[in-house]
Amino acid sequence: MQSPTELRNPRTHDIDRLSALEVLRLLNAEDRIPADAVAAVLPELAQVVEETTRRLRAGGRLHYFGAGTSGRIAVMDAAELIPTFSLPPDIVVAHHAGGAGALTLPTEGAEDSEAAGALEAAVVGAGDVALGIAASGRTPYVGGALRAARANGAFTALLSSNPAAGLAGAAHVHLCVDTGPEAIAGSTRLKAATAQKLVLNSLSTAVMVGLGHTYSNLMVDVAASNEKLRGRLLTILVEATGLNQKRCADALAAADGELKTALVTLLTDWRPEQARDALAASHGHVRAALAGVGHRPANLAV
Repeated sequence: MQSPTELRNPRTHDIDRLSALEVLRLLNAEDRIPADAVAAVLPELAQVVEETTRRLRAGGRLHYFGAGTSGRIAVMDAAELIPTFSLPPDIVVAHHAGGAGALTLPTEGAEDSEAAGALEAAVVGAGDVALGIAASGRTPYVGGALRAARANGAFTALLSSNPAAGLAGAAHVHLCVDTGPEAIAGSTRLKAATAQKLVLNSLSTAVMVGLGHTYSNLMVDVAASNEKLRGRLLTILVEATGLNQKRCADALAAADGELKTALVTLLTDWRPEQARDALAASHGHVRAALAGVGHRPANLAV
């Protein structure tokens, strides 16, 4: 049975007869569909977020498995968590069929090996989460990975755009983001890929929030690896506290450049070592570290 993404889209039958602007309008209209499709699976996605947060908090890892565009999107999501949240690179791991070389030089046949997927998933442990990403819901590489990960005791999920995905039974949760026929039949780099990007962004961001990598909507674990980001540390402190730049800069220096430590000292009357202890006890959650503290600056912004 064909995946919906492989069917011909009746709205784009005449796309090759149109002007450039008309083609773009058609594509733009199709691009409005993924967000609503993602909204339809939010309850299931919340289940995956909660399980992933619980397992990562206990020392587990999140593994993505995908081929082609799906794998590339997974690699991008995992990579961007490292600077944004100072996440160690072995916590969210993206496995791409064909390896690193297939990221820039497509190796389409790599997705046909179920054994390769199972081999990649050998590193997945009982405390981990494995998310397979396949628009068609039947990619052998992804199937092999999901089955092996589940056999190892991991929590598994499948992200597809096919309500009748053949691999749904290999996962505890099927995130079916039904984006329908593509503007160009079978070209899942379009709507299906957009939906995958939205789901992975939402999943990883919600997990990072749950693990305490934000305070309000601020990135309090951002890795200050360049001048722009070093400046952002100060901006975050000013926005979070409402205090002036000099006060925030002094606190950051006293905290040896540790943003969370500086933030807690500014929101309390604690010394840096007290702030560090409170953060350690709260597993890095700023709000939890502040719980029960009676004193707050009068101009507290958040």
